[in-house]
Amino acid sequence: MVSIGFGRARQNDIYTAGVHGRKPTVPADFAELERRAKAVMSRRGWAYIAGGAGEGRTMEANRDALDRWAIVPRTLRDTSQRNLEIELFGQKLSAPVLFSPVGAGALAHPNADVHIGEAAAELGVPYIFSNQGCAPMEDVAAAMESVRPGAPRWFQLYWSTDDRLVTSLIDRAERMGAAALVVTLDTTMLGWRPQDLNLGSLPFARAEGISQYTSDPSFWEIVAERIKAATAEKPEISVGAIKTLFSIARNVPGDLRTNLTAPEPRAAVQTFLDIYSRPSLNWDDIATLRDRTSLPIVLKGILHPDDARQAVDSGIDGLIVSNHGGRQVDGSISSTDALVDVVDAVDGRAKVLVDSGFYTGSDVFKGLALGADAVCIGRPHMYGLALDGTAGARDAVANIIGELDLTLGLSGHRDVADLDRSALKHLG
Repeated sequence: MVSIGFGRARQNDIYTAGVHGRKPTVPADFAELERRAKAVMSRRGWAYIAGGAGEGRTMEANRDALDRWAIVPRTLRDTSQRNLEIELFGQKLSAPVLFSPVGAGALAHPNADVHIGEAAAELGVPYIFSNQGCAPMEDVAAAMESVRPGAPRWFQLYWSTDDRLVTSLIDRAERMGAAALVVTLDTTMLGWRPQDLNLGSLPFARAEGISQYTSDPSFWEIVAERIKAATAEKPEISVGAIKTLFSIARNVPGDLRTNLTAPEPRAAVQTFLDIYSRPSLNWDDIATLRDRTSLPIVLKGILHPDDARQAVDSGIDGLIVSNHGGRQVDGSISSTDALVDVVDAVDGRAKVLVDSGFYTGSDVFKGLALGADAVCIGRPHMYGLALDGTAGARDAVANIIGELDLTLGLSGHRDVADLDRSALKHLG
């Protein structure tokens, strides 16, 4: 759990271990964290998690935009007591940081979502469960509860073309204790991702990252309808197809794993690929959410101030300014540049969070000073997960929070809630 003076405590834990010759498994800087994670991950896993859209220009823009804002420290202020706590949607959080949803996490570590949930619970910050997770949301919620009763958790929704599934996923999210519903807007179709394309690798085609679906009764009703309506089609037989079939078998419910000739596993994958997202998603769909759920509604993928205004005018509770980590549109505006405009457009009428390219404590400081209520962390916790499971995901984010705490104090501030743009200078 994050506590007062967390940054110094985090340093002390690492330095004390160093006295005994023990070095941290999870590096304290992002560049080394990324390097070590790449060394232990498969080519497919690295391509999916680390890769970006097109030539990677949006990922570069995310970094460049943060670097154009400089922290301007103030001195001779008593910063011996610092506060990182915030409140979001009625929940008190120990730090203004959330674990972002990352699909197909098992490419980095088996049972990824359970480990990430446990890591978030240990720190007392929310995990936004991925709609494309590798474990049912109920299992992740139970694991978090075993670590810390009432551990905060949100749920990310990808809006399917079948409304029965949309309703079922929302109902399950409410029952498992989600504190907010996060609707991802920017993935109504997959972006052009050369790293995956060059390997011919789509995790979902192997049933990796579809556990929210294969654990859902409405999804299996849809699969059964499609099997009944389908005409017999002889599949192409190849070594690769056989390997894919075994992968599918490993990632479907246990009662289907023993019969590789059963139509359900392959039909489940094809059904997912056909219905997982809705390219026609529009404001009229979003308007129906108030009748579907009492949870706070957060829209993820907002980059234009006009969209932010329309969301707030529609009664949306929160926004996540995000370009999906640079994974969807090459050449997109950076999340940091968009954040400034969105914060001004919202003008305090809704909560504003941000993600994409925030890898360090000083990055988080800048995001908060630019007006974000909290910052979501993606790739760092996945890299920590790849290195050391639950402990790795926890330590990667603990390092970010520790640096945030120290940056806050060293810059002359005592409370993250008091940060504003006067703490920064734009370098042009």
